[in-house]
Amino acid sequence: MPAGKNGGRMMGYQVGPDFWGLINPNWNMCERGRRQSPINIEPNRLVYDPHLRQIHVDKHKISGFLHNTGQSLIFRVEKGGKHHHVNITGGSLVYKYMFEELYLHFGTDNLKGSEHQINGATFPAELQIYGFNAELYHNMSEARQGSHGIVALSVMVQIGDESNRELHNLASGFGKVIYRGQKWPINHLSLAGFLPETHHYMTYDGSTTHPGCWETTTWLILNKPIYITKQELYLLRQLMQGDQTLPKAKMANNFRPVRALHHRTVRTNIDFTHSTGTKACTMNREMFYA
Repeated sequence: MPAGKNGGRMMGYQVGPDFWGLINPNWNMCERGRRQSPINIEPNRLVYDPHLRQIHVDKHKISGFLHNTGQSLIFRVEKGGKHHHVNITGGSLVYKYMFEELYLHFGTDNLKGSEHQINGATFPAELQIYGFNAELYHNMSEARQGSHGIVALSVMVQIGDESNRELHNLASGFGKVIYRGQKWPINHLSLAGFLPETHHYMTYDGSTTHPGCWETTTWLILNKPIYITKQELYLLRQLMQGDQTLPKAKMANNFRPVRALHHRTVRTNIDFTHSTGTKACTMNREMFYA
């Protein structure tokens, strides 16, 4: 699901996400849309929904390639490989969704990087797993134009002494895709392994956070982070926007600023009446928000 082109050049986060809708008429939803992402999650405005189910992601392992697109670091599954289909179901979803690609957003320092915010606070990085509605559409290109087309699982990434196992596998390729256009094979990756040990999440109707900001996206934001080591995050921050001949600037800070909620409802399966304390969904400075 790459960003579109304008004048033969790919336009990314460093151009200014606030101008995406002006740069390319095909991206007009980036400017005019009223269900845009990311958003700031305000714990005191969450609505408890007892009917929200547990999120399920197929556990079998897949292989694919890690790509430096110049704007983003993306993992895409190897099509046609054995067991390459990974289904995403449950949560607030009515349909079955099939994994398409994984994005990593990150900042130049530990105080920024994630796209979504929790009560105004951010993480050093955010991992997003995108899938398309495989029951109604044939592929992502169709799905992003239609109702209930896309699902996006969001997992915040915090610094820790030990990395999430699957994130560690992904990080093995960071140093191999420093420049735009480079790709590196990643084998035996479990998407389910990226999910933190929690059944709690927040969900809302939004958009993709890259052009053309398609408002056909159901967001599921997990209520606990996963971890990356300082060394792996350092490698991630070395990625460049350009190729080896003209590296340009660092890719870091490839996040879109939060957008207005516009009276949308953010639901959660966290029952606050049975939670300890009044901050069941907030983040303290250690970035725990469960």
